[in-house]
Amino acid sequence: QVQLVESGGGLVQTGGSLRLSCTASGVTFKSYAMGWFRQAPGKEREFVAATSWSGGSLHYAESVKGRFTISRDNAKNTVYLQMNSLKPEDTAVYYCAGRFSLGIVIGRDDYQYWGQGTQVTVSS
Repeated sequence: QVQLVESGGGLVQTGGSLRLSCTASGVTFKSYAMGWFRQAPGKEREFVAATSWSGGSLHYAESVKGRFTISRDNAKNTVYLQMNSLKPEDTAVYYCAGRFSLGIVIGRDDYQYWGQGTQVTVSS
């Protein structure tokens, strides 16, 4: 059974940093493209960042470019999202997602598996 488990969310002040982790089980992790999405109250779930299986291809939403960094450690079956210079508008539940693919996957509907989410709250 495939499981994605996120951790690392919390409450942080504007300008602060957090690192989210997502650990996968039940999959051959190195064969999976991974992504991070977020959903704020009353809004649709939106793309944040994605990585190909090797980490060689990365893609970011314009709103987080230069502030967030996605990375992965295939030996640990884990993908990370380092978030710096956080803003109140980054407040959301953050989800990791995975899809069997050797490429990079951007579309929300293209992902096969999802974690349960972790709350990130940025206070002003």
